[in-house]
Amino acid sequence: MPVERYDVVVAGGGSAGLTGARAAARLGARVLLAEVNEPGGDCLWTGCVPSKALLHAAARGEDFGAAMAQVRRAVAAIAPHDSARALEAQGVAVVRGRARFTGPRTLEIEGGEEGIRRVRFRYALIATGSAPSLPPVPGLAGAGPLTSDTVWEPAEPPERLVVLGGGPIGCELGQAFARLGARVTVAEMADRLLPREEPAAGELLRERLEGEGVTVLTGFRAERVTAGEVHGAGGRVLPFGRLLVTTGRTANTSGLGLAAAGVAVTGRDGEVRVDSRLRTANRRIYAAGDVTGRSAFTHTAGAQAAAAVTHALLGLRRGPDLTAAPWVTFTDPEVARVGMSAAQAREKYGERARVRVLSHERVDRAVADGRTDGFATLVIGPGGRIVGATVVAPRAGETIAHLATAVRLRWTAGEYAKTVHPYPTYADGPWQAALEEVYASLASPGTRRATIALLALRRALHR
Repeated sequence: MPVERYDVVVAGGGSAGLTGARAAARLGARVLLAEVNEPGGDCLWTGCVPSKALLHAAARGEDFGAAMAQVRRAVAAIAPHDSARALEAQGVAVVRGRARFTGPRTLEIEGGEEGIRRVRFRYALIATGSAPSLPPVPGLAGAGPLTSDTVWEPAEPPERLVVLGGGPIGCELGQAFARLGARVTVAEMADRLLPREEPAAGELLRERLEGEGVTVLTGFRAERVTAGEVHGAGGRVLPFGRLLVTTGRTANTSGLGLAAAGVAVTGRDGEVRVDSRLRTANRRIYAAGDVTGRSAFTHTAGAQAAAAVTHALLGLRRGPDLTAAPWVTFTDPEVARVGMSAAQAREKYGERARVRVLSHERVDRAVADGRTDGFATLVIGPGGRIVGATVVAPRAGETIAHLATAVRLRWTAGEYAKTVHPYPTYADGPWQAALEEVYASLASPGTRRATIALLALRRALHR
């Protein structure tokens, strides 16, 4: 059997794989991408695109059938951009099949009409992503639970839906299904929704969900599942028609032949171990995206893959800098964050950390829209630099983009305040918070004495 040779072989056609393959092709490399299913990954088929289409349709008050039709239209419109034909037009060879390493620089791709193909590579990128996993709760697997992958399959909305997990996916889908007519309970094991976010964001979202008829339970630990019931600690029982589990994911590394390639994985979750430049234990093989456990978002997976391929082919030594990578929970209101939370900054910087919170009752666009329940938070570190931010508002994901630039470029609050923002927008929130930080510094005793002395001098000179 002949052996094909490529500069770069990419295993997986999700966000990381697509970005890595395209980046390598643009650099002039001979590239092969192997994907078991159609290219596009979770983001296109079961994640970002369908979930946002569902949220949009639910917010417009459409019924379940119309909402699912909108999901299908959105996926169908975007799919051609990630298709094998589009990739091949960009210089990427695409094979439908499962890649399995057979040595440090060789692999086989099994599947499709051509049977087994043997490949030798200069470099490889593992971008096989992750899949939803179920917690070890007795009876859970036998209850036929839905996950973020399979929630698109039912033809009718569940009358009573219990969502295990109050993180971003659980909150987004829980709110959407409630708006589509289901009786929804969101049960979270932590003491608040969105445990990674500012506590005020989780509390605000809880109030919003409860106002829309969602039952929210925090501190709930599922102990067992029986026919139509989730049993929790303390005797709490949650009846359900369907169960949706959004509590975790597992890296897709089974069957890749990583041992033969000399690639190490973590013993607990099977995630591929990588260094700061995304190299595995085999320096010819890189990994990016969910499979590394370092990325939970499409945009960060793509950034990792582009950096990995550039390092491999050109030897550029800088790894991906994700300290200023923002993320968004696309509920209504959206919860957007970049950089450190207030608690993280206080833990790292102690008394040198400051926090500015501006209620959207003081943001004119929010007042005009009747959406004053949100807020903007700026986290200020040493030197007055912005090290983190949170925005809770409609379209907060758009507002956070400029704040991500501020964190990445290490702007001070004063530098951010000097940037002119359009009015009236929700971006007024963080801008006004930055102004408050500037005004507070002007009111400090030392600065106040200096400005008074300068004013007195100017009066004397210009009488």
